[in-house]
Amino acid sequence: MYNSQLPTDGGNAPKKSSIGVGVFEQRADRQGNERIRFLLKSFGLRTSLIRLKVIDALLTAAESDRSLGVRGVHTHLLELDIPLSFLSVREVLKRLNSEGVIVLNADKSYSLDPRAAAVLQDH
Repeated sequence: MYNSQLPTDGGNAPKKSSIGVGVFEQRADRQGNERIRFLLKSFGLRTSLIRLKVIDALLTAAESDRSLGVRGVHTHLLELDIPLSFLSVREVLKRLNSEGVIVLNADKSYSLDPRAAAVLQDH
């Protein structure tokens, strides 16, 4: 039986590969997420998407030698098209701070606690 959707001579085959660079970026992102999941678990916290994204934002800022406050984390997440409310971001930062995953600096910015950084380096 003839199926008109299947190319018969290869002439109608797509020229571009269906696997883009984004696939490899997702794989790297998953590895980063696994590290953050391990970090949260080691501090006795459940993994949630907002916690993953907030910690990832802080790690990204730290790699660029920047520090972020509540507004900075919220803005960073909005730039990534992650629609979280300002209050949600603030509550997650407060919870991560109270559990010892992050610290509130004197300038009201947040950074990873040295113990949490050690957990990430060991994993």
